[in-house]
Amino acid sequence: MTEPIRRRLIVAITGASGAIYGVRILQELRRHPEWESHLVMSSSGALTAAQELSMKRSEIESLADVVHSVKDIGASISSGSFATDGMVIAPCSMKTLASVALGMADNLVSRAADVALKERRRVVLLARETPLNLAHLRNMTSVTEMGAIVCPPVPAFYNQPKSLDDVVNHTVGRVLDLFGIKHTHLLERWDGLRKPIVNQEV
Repeated sequence: MTEPIRRRLIVAITGASGAIYGVRILQELRRHPEWESHLVMSSSGALTAAQELSMKRSEIESLADVVHSVKDIGASISSGSFATDGMVIAPCSMKTLASVALGMADNLVSRAADVALKERRRVVLLARETPLNLAHLRNMTSVTEMGAIVCPPVPAFYNQPKSLDDVVNHTVGRVLDLFGIKHTHLLERWDGLRKPIVNQEV
């Protein structure tokens, strides 16, 4: 009996603040045995994760099905013939954003993103920076024109989050939505106002 074909998602973690987003995505993918996660993490991403989460590189790598070195330009995910459903860069540093926007393919993160874009696969960038300068904005425009989705991890307050986990999970849930990955526990979906708003004259 042949094994069922698993869908593949590339998860990249780069050096911007917000390593928890990439880690939480990997954790959620483990709930879905039909999905195979491919992790590539930059050295800056590992450094940030250690600072923010007190997690070693090995601990994060253990969450993924397949781990690739950021220096391995010959990895499977560097070729368009290797079928994936796309890629999420979480978080996405402004340096990585620029590399993707310019098609530099100077490491496996930007090469894998370049491949996914040329194959017209979904690429989601959790761009993490504020305030934004003109170079950041132009690079966001560029990658959007190329077909990527810029998805800054902006918190939603309509669901009245009670913790930082609630804020993180909401963004992670929205990212999984973009890849059609089903979930029921990550976010409270908008279903209209809880109660009518009464207009009051000032």
